[in-house]
Amino acid sequence: MKRALQLLLVLTMMVALVSACGSGNKGNGEGLTPTGGSVTTAPKKVELKVFMTFPRFKDQFEQYFARFKEKQLAEKNIDVTIQLEMPNADQAKQILQSRLSSGDSPDLFTLHANDIPTYYEAGYIADLTGQPFVSKLYEAVAETVKYDGKVAALPMESLSWGYLYNKTIFKENGLTPPQTLDEMKNVAEKLQAAGVKPFLLAFQESWIPQLMMALSLGGTVSSSHPDWIEKMNAGEASYADVRSVFDIIDLIMANGSDKPFETGNEAGSADFANGKAAMWVQGPWNAETILKVNPNMEFGVAPLPVSNNAADTMINLATSTSLALSPKSANKEVAQDLLNYMLDDQDSSALFEELKFNPISTVHTYEVFPWVNEASEYVSKGKAYLDLKLPNGVTDETAKQLQSYFVKDATQDDVIAALDKVWRTAVKSK
Repeated sequence: MKRALQLLLVLTMMVALVSACGSGNKGNGEGLTPTGGSVTTAPKKVELKVFMTFPRFKDQFEQYFARFKEKQLAEKNIDVTIQLEMPNADQAKQILQSRLSSGDSPDLFTLHANDIPTYYEAGYIADLTGQPFVSKLYEAVAETVKYDGKVAALPMESLSWGYLYNKTIFKENGLTPPQTLDEMKNVAEKLQAAGVKPFLLAFQESWIPQLMMALSLGGTVSSSHPDWIEKMNAGEASYADVRSVFDIIDLIMANGSDKPFETGNEAGSADFANGKAAMWVQGPWNAETILKVNPNMEFGVAPLPVSNNAADTMINLATSTSLALSPKSANKEVAQDLLNYMLDDQDSSALFEELKFNPISTVHTYEVFPWVNEASEYVSKGKAYLDLKLPNGVTDETAKQLQSYFVKDATQDDVIAALDKVWRTAVKSK
């Protein structure tokens, strides 16, 4: 009898021990492995939708985002999947607006800094004022992405830009960047006489020809009509008041390369890199694409003349692309982490240098490129203006109208009427 009681006691203790082991640490998701180690908590899975208008930089951003994903997994045990969408620049704005208006907003998306007021008023952009990246921005750059006193986006491309010119061609023909319309006419005549196309035309993608109007209007308004935008918004002005913007546009179109509607950005970059034209009204954001074709090319950035007064010839200062956060993001904390990682103290310099973007932050320590210094010289001399802030839809309409203007399907009056109309419509819809 005594032996039976002892056996029952042993069996009871064994059952209790097994039960204790089986239920241990259930509260925190950890237990004991067969070897006595702890079981790691499974990472939280998060998907971010990122919409960017940088198809030419797809590889660079995918590599950068891969490092972010490693960082999130190591530091926060979050397994991030990034769904990266990079449409062509011509369709990007329309696609984004459709997504936003339908409630299918990406977590993060790029937009021109000039569009920030429209998107912010519509409730599509979150306030980023308190984010860590803000304190790292150069003050002048931070101002370009502010609205109503708040930082509304992270700047990506801060630019001092004008047209691009081939320094080798200019040197071989004894030319320097012209500072007046008449000087530009003389440059075009000398190049034509030397058998060189003065301007590259790439009209297949409509956003490229509208750059002519961006520079011409910017220089004209900033120098001679400083209250024009205010009057346009009040319904008291017209594009007819700045009709002179067509003077430089006509000069470019009359001295441009052949078959522009068969040439898009990639082909245009290759043609320019290979010396098929001396000048191109295109921004330094295309530097990476151009130098990929011809790494040894020497090109410069110069202001576009808009009159015969050299004082009116100025560089455009702009943040052409910024990155915004949707207030409706389901994974806002991780999206904010990615935003801040774009200006990471250790990693972002290498990214911005590879993209050939201007430094925008105190953490950017890389050496700037010659064309950046050239444009900055104009800025330091006071020959620069801030990029004009136009109502929503005006830039897109300009792009379409200039294509029609080139093939003579629209006159100057037609273009003026169309742009006045879309401006009035945009102002009324606010």
